[in-house]
Amino acid sequence: MNSKLHTEEVDHLFDAILSLKDADECYRFFADLCTIKELQAMAQRYEVAKMLMDKTTYLDIAEKTGASTATISRVNRCLTYGEDGYKMVFDRLGI
Repeated sequence: MNSKLHTEEVDHLFDAILSLKDADECYRFFADLCTIKELQAMAQRYEVAKMLMDKTTYLDIAEKTGASTATISRVNRCLTYGEDGYKMVFDRLGI
């Protein structure tokens, strides 16, 4: 795990997220926590990751999501060299 990420403040944030009970609570909390652009960027990266897992080309991903090739490359690096967080979630969701 990335030691720069693991801080007491991040632990508190994750505890707060883990306390959310449903999508409505997530919408309410994240609307207060993030700007619309920040939330849209996270959602876009998640969609990019799903498409990369399906072996969709960068060009198709860029066209369908509006993501830049830099964003697509960053997500691809996470899928290849990251902490397997995307894979864990996709497995749990059956994606």
